[in-house]
Amino acid sequence: MKRIPISIKVLLTAVLIVLLFKAFVFTSCAIPSTGMENSLYQGERVLINKWSYGLRIPFTASHLFADKVDRGDIVLFNNPIPASAETPVFARELFISRCVGVPGDTLMLDEGLTLVQDKTRNPDSKALYAYPHTAEDTLCRAMEQVGIRQNALVGYVDGKYLRSFSHYEYYLLNQKLDGAIVLAPVAEPDSLSVHPFVVPTRGKAVEVNPWNMTLLCNTILHHEGRKAMVKNDSLFVDGKPVKQYIFRQNYYWMASNNPVNLYDSRLFGLVPHSHVVGRAFRIWYSPDSKRIFQPVQ
Repeated sequence: MKRIPISIKVLLTAVLIVLLFKAFVFTSCAIPSTGMENSLYQGERVLINKWSYGLRIPFTASHLFADKVDRGDIVLFNNPIPASAETPVFARELFISRCVGVPGDTLMLDEGLTLVQDKTRNPDSKALYAYPHTAEDTLCRAMEQVGIRQNALVGYVDGKYLRSFSHYEYYLLNQKLDGAIVLAPVAEPDSLSVHPFVVPTRGKAVEVNPWNMTLLCNTILHHEGRKAMVKNDSLFVDGKPVKQYIFRQNYYWMASNNPVNLYDSRLFGLVPHSHVVGRAFRIWYSPDSKRIFQPVQ
């Protein structure tokens, strides 16, 4: 019997080590959209620490030594509501967003499920602003002069362009423009439409209210393994009306930085811990060479 050459053994060993590291320790994620600007930019690639929240056993949705996600972390997770419910959790599409609500938090959300309080916790969160379309060239020059990336136009409404800026970007532009252009905030939330939403904690009851009933129903139906429906302004679980529900696992509320990107909890609701892959911790590739090897914040 011929012996396997040492060079092939070394190559096979290296391949095996890489596969084991990717399965158990680290993986990589490409940023597909502008949803996480200015924390992460489209086209960048980041390393994901799969040990951050407990080791998720490969090809399962189970974690060993499970640990909670920290508020403010940028997290890679599987799509909570895929096109086909038959798709195993580990094989579903991957999303990346910032965790803004951990188990036990009470979030103030408007009717569009947008977080409206404590926005300063995420300095990169953006808001929409309108300005006259005739001022486009002036605004673009000001953006370039203060070092703001040329983010794309969001839309055009009633003779005005729409762009999204972070609080800090808005401050810089206002200083630079000195009144030459008015950047008007778009659609400030009506306080009457804002309600408290409790992020579920494993083993603790959440009260059912008119404003959280649909969200709780979808969570129970998709992630708790029980039949749930809303009927006659009441939540039914396994055919019985309930006023509260005790959840079986921890959940999180994920938000993108850019309000025009809907691939976050506004679209798919609460994210169960079983869907969490790991924490983004370092940029390993970026079209901007200055950002390579920078930590993810």
